[in-house]
Amino acid sequence: MFRIETEKDLLQAFRPRDRKTLELPAGMKFPLFVRDYLSWTEPAGTRVFLVLPSQGSRLPVGIAFRRDSQGGGPGSCMCDWCHSYGTADEIGMLTTDVNSKRRVGVNLCLDLRCKEKLEMAADLSGRHPLEVMKPLMERMSRFAREALHIETVPED
Repeated sequence: MFRIETEKDLLQAFRPRDRKTLELPAGMKFPLFVRDYLSWTEPAGTRVFLVLPSQGSRLPVGIAFRRDSQGGGPGSCMCDWCHSYGTADEIGMLTTDVNSKRRVGVNLCLDLRCKEKLEMAADLSGRHPLEVMKPLMERMSRFAREALHIETVPED
């Protein structure tokens, strides 16, 4: 769990290159208490934002993803983080800049609502939601650390 005190703190969680495109959801009130991670999609639907805990800092880490053009075809896809299946309208490639010359992508739930899907599946199977959240958070942290070289909360 982490807390974001102000809008300025939330903006500071993102890399300077991502702050230019950041659009906060309407009605967001501070302070924010975040149990696992925070995500939202901008109204235009082209960018998705993720905020997760960081290592060695009271400020979290933010990642701005871009939804690359989706085929929207009938095929089914699997999210690399929560392992949910869905159509190309639900799961697809989200990309983010590493630097001015390199971009990385990962196949994810396009709205980053992985937590809700995992919690619902855990409830239906009689498992505790915390059991399914730990691997999800580890995958998110690994992506930030390995692909973007951002330090997040270490894996246990």
